[in-house]
Amino acid sequence: MGITVEREGAVAVIRFDRPDKLNALTLAMYDELAAAFAEVRDDASISAAVLTGRGDRAFCVGADLGESIPALAEGRFDISRWDGAHQKHTDLFKPVIGAVNGLCLGGGFEILLSTDLRVASEHAEFQFPEPGVGVVPAGGTLVRLTRQIPYAWAMRLLLLAERIDAREALRYGLLNAVVPADEVLPTAVEWAERLAGLSGTAIATIKEAVLRLADLPSREAFQSEARYGQRAFESPDAREGLAAFQQKRAPVFPSRQSSTSDESAEE
Repeated sequence: MGITVEREGAVAVIRFDRPDKLNALTLAMYDELAAAFAEVRDDASISAAVLTGRGDRAFCVGADLGESIPALAEGRFDISRWDGAHQKHTDLFKPVIGAVNGLCLGGGFEILLSTDLRVASEHAEFQFPEPGVGVVPAGGTLVRLTRQIPYAWAMRLLLLAERIDAREALRYGLLNAVVPADEVLPTAVEWAERLAGLSGTAIATIKEAVLRLADLPSREAFQSEARYGQRAFESPDAREGLAAFQQKRAPVFPSRQSSTSDESAEE
């Protein structure tokens, strides 16, 4: 296989689906992953996505050393073609949850850094082995890692190419939770379903603002934050949320009605 997308209600489960090769990424799989993220972005009935690997041995061990790496090294391929898979310059503002069920190495680790929430099994391991073969983790990691965790810890991972376990990754701040292996996917799906019950407008605004404002000077960032906030306060979801609060009932957010309508039609 390659990359597969399955639906569980309003949740899309995206899988690296090459378990016999530890879910190593072929050139085609990078394109397929970018397409899967685009599908999540464009399908109004999807509220959130879970990204995981097929089997219990690996989440993803990165680019296939027999195909992808030689193509790059020989100049037959431009790494920027992978931007969609790495969610560089992304306009996907629905949450993506990483569910790590084993080895998470190289490009797999890089793609994990593009997710918003992360849960891993107790036996998961993480590493950027690239310096050992003369290359670098340029799938967003050289930008993202030092913005997500302390500099010294980031450089330890990048320069020493050390492999760390799930508990260490949790301590570094790379993960939200570590659970038994059989609870990884259910935990991720449960988080996604919780997100589906919240305002889609608010969730998308939060993610977009966090991604867009990170590089701005404080004064400009605060001005932009106010515009994002105003947009949310004036949205139909906000009107419904405030009305539901006053009426002491559960909100029925307009942003989520396309999902409900699609499910009713299927029934």
